Amino acid sequence: MNFAIAMTPVRFSAADELARELLGRIIRAALVLLGLVFIAAGFLIAPLPGPMGLPLTVIGLMLVLRNSFKARKQFVRFQHAHPKLVFPLRRLLRREPEVVLVAWQQALRIEKLIIPRRWRVAKRWRKALKRRGQRAV
Repeated sequence: MNFAIAMTPVRFSAADELARELLGRIIRAALVLLGLVFIAAGFLIAPLPGPMGLPLTVIGLMLVLRNSFKARKQFVRFQHAHPKLVFPLRRLLRREPEVVLVAWQQALRIEKLIIPRRWRVAKRWRKALKRRGQRAV
């Protein structure tokens, strides 16, 4: 059995709508500012040992990109111009981020940039583990 209580609809005045819009803009600007602070802190912490700069940067990017239309537009332009640079960040910005896969991919890229070919071990380790896993199945 459904019971419905009749209520008069609540009507907002123009001043209420203006106040709501103004409050929304203030909150959005505060979140963008907080995101920029996180990004700056992430860049400052990045040279220190450990990966603590990356999560701060990603959280800051999430805040800025979700609350600023201009920043989102610039990010999309940058993504089209440099897809290889932005792809790891896009994978981290998803709802279900692939943190381990992105970390592994970045480790392989850094190894490829820094270490001579004959000294690279990460790719060989991955192939050996993959072969070992296939034998076990």
